[in-house]
Amino acid sequence: MAPLSELPAAGERPVSTLEEWLELGEDVAGEFVVDHVEDEEAADFVHELAVTWLAVLLRGWLGAQGFVAGSEVKMVVAANRGRKADLLVLLPGSAPPPRRGPLVNPPDIVVEVVTPSPRDERRDRVEKMAEYAAFGVRYYWIVDPALGSFEIFERSAPGNYTKVVGVTAGRVDPVPGCKGLVFDVDALWAELARVPE
Repeated sequence: MAPLSELPAAGERPVSTLEEWLELGEDVAGEFVVDHVEDEEAADFVHELAVTWLAVLLRGWLGAQGFVAGSEVKMVVAANRGRKADLLVLLPGSAPPPRRGPLVNPPDIVVEVVTPSPRDERRDRVEKMAEYAAFGVRYYWIVDPALGSFEIFERSAPGNYTKVVGVTAGRVDPVPGCKGLVFDVDALWAELARVPE
């Protein structure tokens, strides 16, 4: 991997098509939007701790079935948009993912952990929400450590999301679309609280 000082900023990359973005190496960050690469969120330790906690929870629940993948998996969500979610889940019975290359079929669940910047909040709560719904992602989870909120949105037949869970504490049991999974929201916040302010 090239040192960060040698990598061009997202706006400086000569990438103007989705195909060019898909060919970028994994050491080049960013998501493709219309005709350029946008910088990804600047994840802090709390963000990554939340992602790891969620990945362990979901992997443990799925066992040897289904798939949980992290943030470097590219998804072609539209003809001119490529995204990388914090986590994505393919439930048992879904078509397996390709070994290489982007996902062109929607995962069952996409998880985004919101970073506390207006730009990133807008991207997760407005832009990506619309894109994931149009792509066909059935469940969209938004975890917001700064607000202390956990939300699940379910895609309806017309292709829009409806909030089916919105909590700040307690346990989510059952978790929509995830038979047998119990989400202990308090345990997640306790894990994140271990990191001092």
